[in-house]
Amino acid sequence: MAFLNDKFLMMMRILHLGRQTGWFSLLWLMTIAPAQAERLRVAVAQKISQVSLAASTPAIVSDGSGQKFAELQPLKALLATASKDEIEFGDRKVTQLWIEPQQGGYVWIEDRWYRGAVQVISSGKKLVAINHVNLEQYLYSVLGAEMSATFPIEALKAQAVAARTYALYRSQSTTKKLFDVDSSQTSQVYRGLSSEADTTQIAVNATLGQILTYQGKPILAAFHSASGGHTENVEDIWSNRLPYLRGVPDYDLGTPGYEWTQAFTTAQLSQGLKIKQIKKIAPDRTTQFGRVVSLKISGDTTKTLTGTQVRTALKLRSLRFTITPTPQGFLFTGRGYGHGLGMSQWGAYNLAQQGMTYPNILAHYYSGVAIENLEGRN
Repeated sequence: MAFLNDKFLMMMRILHLGRQTGWFSLLWLMTIAPAQAERLRVAVAQKISQVSLAASTPAIVSDGSGQKFAELQPLKALLATASKDEIEFGDRKVTQLWIEPQQGGYVWIEDRWYRGAVQVISSGKKLVAINHVNLEQYLYSVLGAEMSATFPIEALKAQAVAARTYALYRSQSTTKKLFDVDSSQTSQVYRGLSSEADTTQIAVNATLGQILTYQGKPILAAFHSASGGHTENVEDIWSNRLPYLRGVPDYDLGTPGYEWTQAFTTAQLSQGLKIKQIKKIAPDRTTQFGRVVSLKISGDTTKTLTGTQVRTALKLRSLRFTITPTPQGFLFTGRGYGHGLGMSQWGAYNLAQQGMTYPNILAHYYSGVAIENLEGRN
């Protein structure tokens, strides 16, 4: 076991100072743990060759079979390294490594503190670090990472119910995988303790166990930053039609996500789209609400690309855009931020500011759904 980098040591000192002064317990220990709490497996680091681990309290170290073989002392770090198909740390090698903090402590994974425990798995000569965490406590962090903790409380409550539903939907769809969700925008952004706040805890606790269902089943509760005036029907952006993800008017006018522009030179477009000497680029097919499904691009060759391919290549905020030629290249003028499906976070912000409660916000963005409680479903 070895001490690690300066950032780790700094975080350790902050944690120690917090315990001495008392603010740590006041800020972070306002939690509710239901008797039958859902557990979630969150991949916080993947395809890595090594990972730094520690705990804020004494922690049990065990292997994949649950066999305890060491106790990790508080604020002492260890480095787990991929070694062929095993995990090497110190003079030991295992195929799985568990660290479970005791006494309500926290676990350090790579560069952040997290609630719950950490499981490190050897996979294809690389490591996967998985945070096993209570669903409600996971949401404390997701809210602060996905929606600003300064948003109105009713918007935060709506986000809590949507994010809880999304996590449950994913966990029920991934029974044969190593983890349920990851910590990026591919799933939901999750940053451990660093993105928690008193408001995110209040919103989660106020909606404890509440999920969105359609005909008794958890929905795919997609959400995005802003739609630019109107959300989309899911089959026009992704694939299968879902009766609860229908396009509805949005209320994001005047918000930071509503409008955007992005200018490109011809050379920049050619580099991004891998087409030389671009002379013309124009939407070929759009949805009824104006998002680009495909584009035709004319240069040294003529290609048709999907809107998603172009958005990804050029790092555009959304698929809702028009294109105007300029002397230097092309100007993209767009609306919205994200895929435009389900709840608009900035729309929820405006609706909450106008006095709408979270059940009504959710009912607007998700058609025909009900709010059920997880406890009642067990």
